[in-house]
Amino acid sequence: MRLGVLDVGSNTVHLLVVDAHPGACPLPAHSHKAELRLAELLDASGAIGREGVDKLITVVQEALQAAEDKGVEDVLPFATSAVREAGNADDVLARVQAETGVRLQVLTGEEEARLTFLAARRWFGWSAGKLLVLDIGGGSLEIAYGIDEEPDAAVSLPLGAGRLTAGWLPGDPPEPERIRALRRHVRAEIARTVGEFSRIGSPDHVVATSKTFKQLARLAGAAPFADGPYVQRELKRESLEAWVPRLAGMTIAQRAELPGVSEGRASQLLAGALVAEGAMDLFGVEALEICPWALREGVILRKLDHMPSP
Repeated sequence: MRLGVLDVGSNTVHLLVVDAHPGACPLPAHSHKAELRLAELLDASGAIGREGVDKLITVVQEALQAAEDKGVEDVLPFATSAVREAGNADDVLARVQAETGVRLQVLTGEEEARLTFLAARRWFGWSAGKLLVLDIGGGSLEIAYGIDEEPDAAVSLPLGAGRLTAGWLPGDPPEPERIRALRRHVRAEIARTVGEFSRIGSPDHVVATSKTFKQLARLAGAAPFADGPYVQRELKRESLEAWVPRLAGMTIAQRAELPGVSEGRASQLLAGALVAEGAMDLFGVEALEICPWALREGVILRKLDHMPSP
């Protein structure tokens, strides 16, 4: 069957269409996305303003039309941190449902971490052993660790690249004092969780998902995305540490000219790099591998697991 997963994230609204059935690998058939940046549309009270909700409804309607055009039988809609933490989340969800017919399932941060972990486990398989998974989104950082398909530990921290950029890094480029303050904040937040994971033992394999990690790996010399998902891509902490001060001194326009960096994500890249560097340092990770699958694939896999076999 043809499934669609509609991801209302902090940065984008993304419809991923796959051909799938229980027991088979989901094959991507179509991708439709719109940059919305909900995390940056919150007002002073933490609510999504009317303009932001109007834009959200428009892009959801466009995604539904794309799903219909591609013959999707079932759409799995969900929302993450930007909607989850909005002061008027219930009103936003009610209006989206009333005007589009879509009932968004709001995932908790822990659910995000667990579903992303499931996707990474299925991609790398049991041979990866104990798996540590890192994911930097627009609104949050998810960390999960375990040896099975369900992680033994999973946390979500308010350290998304979009959130931190909007709240901590004004200026283009931002002032060094602001960058140092953000670095301290990021590391203090991550350090509070390290003990929970270290008690379980050392991972056999460390992987990362998300656009942020993919772009950082590309800067560090990984193969371009056009080479396909089956090319192994690695990010070494040594390379990342060399890039952080370079990114700090660049304007957004200069970052957008770097290989693999999209214009829409260039403004968030420095904050994302500080989070990635802090996580790798505090968890003692010298190198990690980029996983092509992430939260959307995890949602699809969970759906397939609960479907009867043909």
